[in-house]
Amino acid sequence: MEALRVRWGVLGCSAIAERRALPALHQIDGSVVAGFASRSTATAERFAAEHGGTAMSYQQLVESPDVDAVYLSLPNSLHFEWAKRALQAGKHVLCEKPMTVSAEQTGELVALAAERELVLRENFAFLHHPQHEVVRELVERGRLGRLRTFSSAFGVPPPRAGDIRYDPALGAGCLLDVGVYPIRAAQLMLGEGLTVAGATLRVDSGTGVDVAGHALLVSENGVFADLEFGFQHSYRSRYALWGDAAHLSLERAFTPPAEHRPQLRLDEQDHAEEFTLDASHQFRDSLASFAAAVRDGRRAEIERSWLRGARETARLVEAVQQTAVRVKQRGAIPS
Repeated sequence: MEALRVRWGVLGCSAIAERRALPALHQIDGSVVAGFASRSTATAERFAAEHGGTAMSYQQLVESPDVDAVYLSLPNSLHFEWAKRALQAGKHVLCEKPMTVSAEQTGELVALAAERELVLRENFAFLHHPQHEVVRELVERGRLGRLRTFSSAFGVPPPRAGDIRYDPALGAGCLLDVGVYPIRAAQLMLGEGLTVAGATLRVDSGTGVDVAGHALLVSENGVFADLEFGFQHSYRSRYALWGDAAHLSLERAFTPPAEHRPQLRLDEQDHAEEFTLDASHQFRDSLASFAAAVRDGRRAEIERSWLRGARETARLVEAVQQTAVRVKQRGAIPS
């Protein structure tokens, strides 16, 4: 049975690691936490005392013979360096989104993982929720007719002053934090080959950090993707698909609680229908899927799909950054 275990190293003792990843890991059969690394030794020691494993430095963790896979939740600007070091050390890597802060860096990691036959995934947990497969099936069955528009929004209240998401040196900004979700959802529903037709970003005039944005993408067959995101909003997490026969909408699309039963609404000309779906623990399922790929052996076709998805997301993010008209707002970041 020992050979079936996956020994995790947690690189970055972040809030998401503490609130989401570690509780999920403890629920996955065959997964054990072997070590923690943090910029603060005291924090790593506290995590180890509470969850098991050993406190280590970053380099010790990626080189440890007791670690098979690394869960990486460092600040965005550090993802590339430490994912690369982990892959070079022969570790599988589950990296919190965004994988890196540039398309070039993501491409380098993708090539390295493919060359070394290691599992490398970007942790978009929402992709593991079965609600999206139900949506895809309804579209494929023709319930919406010919698809014309995909729209999505992900907005959250402003982080507190001093949050790392406001620090340009750490890969800050709403595009990399919440904007990547609607972009990844557009890829899921519309496929590869999306192009950025236009974008705008609202930025803090002092730091240049983007706090809100809007992008228009177009698929290869002419479907529009209208995407909104930001840090200046009440919470909203949704997408909708609009065809020439019906409109389908889904709320709480990206971060539903594990106990939440999704509600899909389908509106036709003279008829409305609602579907109540099963609840799902998407974060646990994301980590379990990754652990299974590590434990049972990577299936090349599946892992190539994950690598293509990460590379495509990075390409589109960079295209939004390059295309965007920037609107400056004084005092956009809380003081």
